Amino acid sequence: MLAATGPSYRKIVAEETRIRLIKPGHWYIDRLKTETAGSVRNQRVGMNSRRRNLNVLLINLLSVFFVFFALPDRAISEDWSPLADRLIKDGFEEASIRALFSSPDLEYDPMVMTRKIESLIRAKYFRPPPTPGAKKTTRIYKSFENPRVIDGAFAFLKENSKMLEQAQSRYGVPKEIIVSILLVETKLGEYMGNRKAFNTLASMALSRDLGKIKPHVSPGLLTERTEGFAAARCASKADWAYGELKALIRHGMDGSVDLLNVPGSIYGAIGLCQFMPSQISLHGVDADGNGKIDLFTRADAFLSVANYLKNNGWKAKMTRKQQVKVIYAYNHSTAYANTVLFVAQRLSEKQAQEPI
Repeated sequence: MLAATGPSYRKIVAEETRIRLIKPGHWYIDRLKTETAGSVRNQRVGMNSRRRNLNVLLINLLSVFFVFFALPDRAISEDWSPLADRLIKDGFEEASIRALFSSPDLEYDPMVMTRKIESLIRAKYFRPPPTPGAKKTTRIYKSFENPRVIDGAFAFLKENSKMLEQAQSRYGVPKEIIVSILLVETKLGEYMGNRKAFNTLASMALSRDLGKIKPHVSPGLLTERTEGFAAARCASKADWAYGELKALIRHGMDGSVDLLNVPGSIYGAIGLCQFMPSQISLHGVDADGNGKIDLFTRADAFLSVANYLKNNGWKAKMTRKQQVKVIYAYNHSTAYANTVLFVAQRLSEKQAQEPI
């Protein structure tokens, strides 16, 4: 509201301009009645009237400027149009897709794909070769050797023993393994990622052309020797991300997650158990029967982890090597698998000392 001050009148009152969104990219203005009020002196009525009219005109001009210049453009930006069009072509409802990609919360991040390509280049071309004759070690993540960490995981196991035993009974996966995976993945749900999964996957899917991220790649990594490899991996990783983005959108259709704001890992995994979206329909379990698979709830996460491991070969009386192979399918890291088994063993030992 603009207020004019002066000896001839008190103020000018203008009601606020109301702005409504009809659909992405289209705005209209519903101008409310503008009132003026002021006290005038005997010989100054004409002058005050002209001043009031001038102020009303200024208010109108500023309102138009605010709508067309100050407010963000809600139409789909050129950055997202190819991806939105591709999703619509693949059968997704047009209005919903255009609404998603017109959100001001969505922002293209070239660094998601950049980080991935850099790690792949370094792993292929810059990692030192293994030392001949070196012995393989059973490496684990050292932070999980801390007794306090094990104590916390054991307290979590006791607190959720009923649900964990249901998962164990139904799928044959020890509750200690389930808790161990959740501990390593998200610290038992304390940290489930600080990035928005939709934004992450959409940014990767849009980065199929290496040229789009090339300005962001660290100097010295893209050379004649590495660029062909990088371009091919950029395309394949973008196609992978596109598939995961489609799976996330489908998952969000049942209202399980707020699509644009669901937190995720650096590459889009979500929930206590850090499933990639495509894994939810394959291994996710609706534990409470409410019609939704919500991996941010313990009940659904417990059963989903157990179901995932069972579907990848977990069974009773397995050798350690077989156990490592199944856990490796959950996360492609031998150190990860070793750590999960280490923590599970410590939890079993504590249960023997302190029966639940």
